[in-house]
Amino acid sequence: KYIFFKICFLSYCILVLVPGLNLTWPGSPAEDFMYQFKGTCYFTNGTQRVRLMARQIYNKEEILSFDSDVGVFVAVTKLRQSSAKSCNAQKDLLAEYQAHVDTLCRHNYYQTAFFTVQLRVEPMVTISPARTEPLNHHNLLICSVTNFYPQQVKVRWFWNKEEETSGVVSTPLIQNGDWTYKILVMLEVTPQPGDVYTCHLEHPSLQSPITVEWWALSESAQNKMLSGIGSFVPGLIFLGLGLVILTQIGPHSRGLVQ
Repeated sequence: KYIFFKICFLSYCILVLVPGLNLTWPGSPAEDFMYQFKGTCYFTNGTQRVRLMARQIYNKEEILSFDSDVGVFVAVTKLRQSSAKSCNAQKDLLAEYQAHVDTLCRHNYYQTAFFTVQLRVEPMVTISPARTEPLNHHNLLICSVTNFYPQQVKVRWFWNKEEETSGVVSTPLIQNGDWTYKILVMLEVTPQPGDVYTCHLEHPSLQSPITVEWWALSESAQNKMLSGIGSFVPGLIFLGLGLVILTQIGPHSRGLVQ
């Protein structure tokens, strides 16, 4: 027995013969099955080379396909050989499928390129040690690169301006679910006082690479830096208060002078 399935592929429809399937009428025994039709466009160097793949799938198994590079229907299973032969005998159907390389693939590329292939989101880069360890102890520096698109990214580690290639471990690209990606690139280190580690990042969204540094500071140097910050912040606060007071009393003092 044959059943006619009308499969819509964007702007056109075809009739497909599928043998061995029975219609399920109300009250008759139900037989579960799934029939899919998938069209995929592949682009190389923009639209310089475009390839259309149209696949027919029954219960997750591909049974028949059309490849624009080949120009004919190809049976993936033996049961579809007669269907492929029938479709290939319809020259107008072959011409219609081949024409959709332009009418569908190339057309949709230009319609969607702005928010797909041309989309650029600049990454955020931070460095942090995996553990709180004193200097001269083995540790792991983590360069976190987050929220970037597209997925092409190149991350390199430098130690005192010399590139480090050993002891570098990277996670796979992680999808955030909003088209953006993130990746963690780790470097095994035994930092000495004065060492400078740099995470160097290249990405299509950037006009120039991003570099983020991590300094290996001794405990005394850290204390000095913290004390400097501690005295600098109150100074800023008092400076701000002084400016506010001067702003408030300025008009009144001018009135007294007059």
